[in-house]
Order: sequence, then C-alpha cells, then structure tokens
Amino acid sequence: MMKTLYETTISNTGGRSGVVQSPDSVFMLEVATPPELGGKQTTATNPEQLFAAGYSACFNSALEYQLKKSNVEIEKSTVTATVMLKTDPADNGVKLEVELEVKIEGLDEETANKYVKLAHDYCPYSKAIKGNVNVTVTVA
Repeated sequence: MMKTLYETTISNTGGRSGVVQSPDSVFMLEVATPPELGGKQTTATNPEQLFAAGYSACFNSALEYQLKKSNVEIEKSTVTATVMLKTDPADNGVKLEVELEVKIEGLDEETANKYVKLAHDYCPYSKAIKGNVNVTVTVA
C-alpha cells in the first residue's frame, strides 16, 4: 500500500485570468494569459511557468537525492525547465512539451549523464508525465 508523504491543495478561480491559492492563502499568485496567447503584458504567472518551476525544483531534488545516495559530492546543480504549449494535430487541441537542461558543476560528463538518468527515472514529475508529454533531457 502506498503511503502519502505530503499533500497540498491549490485552487484556481478565473482560469488563465485569475488567481491560484492555497486554502490558507499562504500561497497566492495571480495568473494571466501570456501575450503570445493573446493576453496583456503583466507580471502575473501562468500555468506553464508554474509547471516549469515545479518540474525543475522536483527534478533537481531527485538529482540531489541520487547523488547523496551514492555519496557523490558536487559543487552545484542547476535544472532549467522550458515548458512549451504546442498545437496538437491529433485532436486540433494543445499539448505540453518539456526540455530539461541539467548543469552539474564538479562532475565529468559520463558521471553526470548517469545521475541525470537516475534522477529522471526517480523524479515524480517525470513519472507522472511519462508517455504523455515529450520530455527532452540534456546535460550541459
């Protein structure tokens, strides 16, 4: 049986022109349609930015976990997630695509590639979207 380690709740009102917030309002952000999709220039976030933020943080944590588990020390790791909203010819709708760029200071390329693969196999975000979202992972 699976044990819940953590859970959180966020609600949205107003779709892409609204607000996302936790029940206790500790987390609260305005969301807006980006100009590329017909919205106005704003400092509000959007669903793709929120997904990129969550995925990059989760992936980097998975990477740190794999490195620590093997007692591999590094100087620093940075994961940059680029999330794209693309047209989907299969249903004339839209779909997500993700590019992850991983930089690990203090590891050679072969070792870095090994741990990035382990992180990709372990990361809950990677598992959740496997087979549904095209994800390209590169080690920089």
